[in-house]
Amino acid sequence: MPEDDLVELKFRLYDGSDIGPFHYSPTSTVAVLKERIFSEWPKDKKIVPKAANDIKLINAGKILENNKTVGQCRAPFNDLPKGAITMHVVVQPPLTKAKTEKKVDEAPKKNVCSCTIL
Repeated sequence: MPEDDLVELKFRLYDGSDIGPFHYSPTSTVAVLKERIFSEWPKDKKIVPKAANDIKLINAGKILENNKTVGQCRAPFNDLPKGAITMHVVVQPPLTKAKTEKKVDEAPKKNVCSCTIL
């Protein structure tokens, strides 16, 4: 594949540091990008994804779907001069059981109803 066809991407982390830039084929999927980010993630960061699926990529204000290609994601930038496209990286923390389960009181609630007839 000619070098001109490759897309140069860098990934901006939550603290302003970058991973990359790297060159990708326009046919590479967002899932491939996430795997690369996961493998290149700096070990000294406070927030670290546990898997590539914990990573969300944002480009032009939109969260990118895993099945989209780099070529589809860069469409609004076709008129811009050549250069690295910066995508923002967000780590979605895994949901804990405490947040997903509703709290249940141990003592059942008693329904109290009072009627007054005048």
